[in-house]
Amino acid sequence: MGCCASNTAGGSKANRISRWRSTGIVGLRDSKLKTFPDEVIDMERAVRTLDLTHNKIADVPGEISKLINMQRLLIADNLVERLPGNLGKLQSLKVLMLDGNRISCLPDELGQLVRLEQLSISRNMLIYLPDTIGSLRNLVLLNVSNNRLKSLPESVGSCASLEEIQANDNVVEELPASLCNLTQLKSLCLDNNQVNQIPDGLLIHCKSLQNLSLHNNPISMDQFQLMEGYQEFEERRKKKFDKQIDSNVMMGSKALDVGVDK
Repeated sequence: MGCCASNTAGGSKANRISRWRSTGIVGLRDSKLKTFPDEVIDMERAVRTLDLTHNKIADVPGEISKLINMQRLLIADNLVERLPGNLGKLQSLKVLMLDGNRISCLPDELGQLVRLEQLSISRNMLIYLPDTIGSLRNLVLLNVSNNRLKSLPESVGSCASLEEIQANDNVVEELPASLCNLTQLKSLCLDNNQVNQIPDGLLIHCKSLQNLSLHNNPISMDQFQLMEGYQEFEERRKKKFDKQIDSNVMMGSKALDVGVDK
């Protein structure tokens, strides 16, 4: 009986690994894992997507660098405290989701992920972002909400493809002037911080900006309205929501909110 049960379990595991290899998708969400699975590391080049969301994994091994063809890595809602430096060897990575862990800093090697398009690391314990983040020229989304950040690095202005920055619920006091370089930026969310002014020229140079949310910050609506480029920003913002209304998009009560408290 025990032998048969063992064979059945072994067969089931073999079938699962075979399926992973054929699809390139490893789904281990909600699997009660406490350690990074060895069988995934052993698959090496076969892994394209790895979903380890909502487990109890505390350590990401350096051997993860063997998964060189991986494009999506999802380790949200675990117990991870640090990332290995050789994470930077995952040169195919496009999506990295690390929300809801215990990470206090990111390795400098993060900047080697030159194909990365989405980086989400909200609900962690970050106190700063590495300057090397500026090397992520293909990054479209940066979500660092609900951390302990006091600032964003000047180098973030080199992330030329950035369209959305979410940095709500931190302790950010000032914004780098380099934000003005982000001509593709559409949305900048900084609710619940300590921001008392935004860089001169932001509303002029960020010509794609349609959403700027600064609720519960020291900056006032009067300051905001006096900024050069405010009228042009207002026109873009209203045009965006007019299009949404025309498309019968359902919007919440804050849909036409300017994004700055009075």
